[in-house]
Amino acid sequence: MAANTLTELLSATDLRLYRGERCLFQDLGFALAPGEMLLVEGANGSGKTSLLRAIAGLLSLDAGAVFWRGEPTLQNRQTLCAEMAWLSHRLGLKYDLTLVENLLFDARLRGSAGDNSDEVLDRLGLKGLESLPLRALSAGQQRRVALARLQLSASRLWLMDEPFTNLDTAGQALVRDLVERKLKQGGLCVVATHHAIDISAPTRRIKLR
Repeated sequence: MAANTLTELLSATDLRLYRGERCLFQDLGFALAPGEMLLVEGANGSGKTSLLRAIAGLLSLDAGAVFWRGEPTLQNRQTLCAEMAWLSHRLGLKYDLTLVENLLFDARLRGSAGDNSDEVLDRLGLKGLESLPLRALSAGQQRRVALARLQLSASRLWLMDEPFTNLDTAGQALVRDLVERKLKQGGLCVVATHHAIDISAPTRRIKLR
């Protein structure tokens, strides 16, 4: 059954997924309205990344359905992709390009201007690094570039897989701030993590085992 589009943007019903003979999750469902976060918790190997990939339409489910704006995403994945941004373990950045060239490349793919890039780079502590090739940056700085790309995308939905990876305490606090800002603007975030994340916004939780 489709979601109630008056309040919910992203929902799922009766999700089930097997990896080999092992069931990662079953009878799983959720519904997110604007300004809400779904926190997916669990140990490594519990299926957190698989759930995010299934939500994004990158992984086939054994049962159940994911809905975006009331429509099954399998039938209309382009609608979801147009409003979704993904932060995964693999950053998907071009290491021979500079920080700015990477952001411009992504902006052109998405058709977004990135007009507030200076403000975003300053907030993320990346000012002064614009002309360096990405391979010259530390792992934490590269992660911040990926966060900048996420923020500049203007996507309604953020899917974030272990967003605290390679970030120090200040970087982790920055992630929490960015998520909180996104939710206050009416966005939605699905965050898979084994770190504590305390956000002053409506949060739904799924615990995978």
